[in-house]
Amino acid sequence: MEKVYEYAAAVLAEVKRAIAGKDACITKAFATILAGGHILIEDVPGVGKTTLAIAFSRVMGLLDHRVQFTPDVLPADIVGFNMYQKETGQFVYHPGTIMCNLFLADEINRTSPKTQSALLEVMEEGKVTVDGVSRKVPQPFVVIATQNPKGSAGTQLLPESQLDRFMTCMSMGYPDLQSEMEIAQGKTMTKAEDLQPVLLPEQLWEMQQYVEQIYVHDHVAKYIVQLMEATRKNAYIELGVSPRGTIACVRLAKAWAFLQGRNYVIPDDVTDIFADVAKHRIVLNTKARIGHVTVDATLQEILSDVDKPTTYKRLRG
Repeated sequence: MEKVYEYAAAVLAEVKRAIAGKDACITKAFATILAGGHILIEDVPGVGKTTLAIAFSRVMGLLDHRVQFTPDVLPADIVGFNMYQKETGQFVYHPGTIMCNLFLADEINRTSPKTQSALLEVMEEGKVTVDGVSRKVPQPFVVIATQNPKGSAGTQLLPESQLDRFMTCMSMGYPDLQSEMEIAQGKTMTKAEDLQPVLLPEQLWEMQQYVEQIYVHDHVAKYIVQLMEATRKNAYIELGVSPRGTIACVRLAKAWAFLQGRNYVIPDDVTDIFADVAKHRIVLNTKARIGHVTVDATLQEILSDVDKPTTYKRLRG
């Protein structure tokens, strides 16, 4: 299975041609895709959120659809609708934009709660239901949603139930000085649309199946559960990470280990991705808000307080 590691390296190398100075974000986004999860990117406009999504769709040969969410976008625009066909006397299903491999939901917090909730079944179960008939979306399938944390006037916050459907929440941030100079001068950047496909959707699906078989020792699994338990008992947290978050952490840790060239998970893999899995799943309480305690600081405190395993069984393929 040496080929799967070569494919992964090729995907990352090609995507990095379009996005400068964001290697960590690119790797975590790819890990989420390999783990079969969905991505929420919270950041200010113009830092490359959309470019990241387009780059991955091009490099992996995925059918992608993009919707710029506004208040007038309807659920039927997303999941599709049935229309009566006079010639046949039957209702014919017209697919919505969600029928693709990679769905980019731009500014998801600017649409109505009804439209936001239309994504729930698709994200969780990989299918849409219209007039009582369910249809599966193409596989592999991933949703990348973006939202601007600033300028929230007229927006609809995502409910916790929908936030929980996203495996990871990340922020790309501004590029460093050298990277922004390269962007300004147009020296090294390649347009996302011009990237070359290095993977077929079928190969990505095979890679996802391989990642699912990555070994997780009981000590590492226990460490993950203890971290999640700590979020539910922390003095600054009102709502801790759900069991779905625990499952997401295990799956993402497997993908992260795979991208490090291993077929087994170590505790450091967990600490590397813990905040990305947990930050959007917790709600700070009044005590934290009064004390100006941040989510990131709270999660770092939890990582420091929970004992990390020092021994684990290695399993090599």
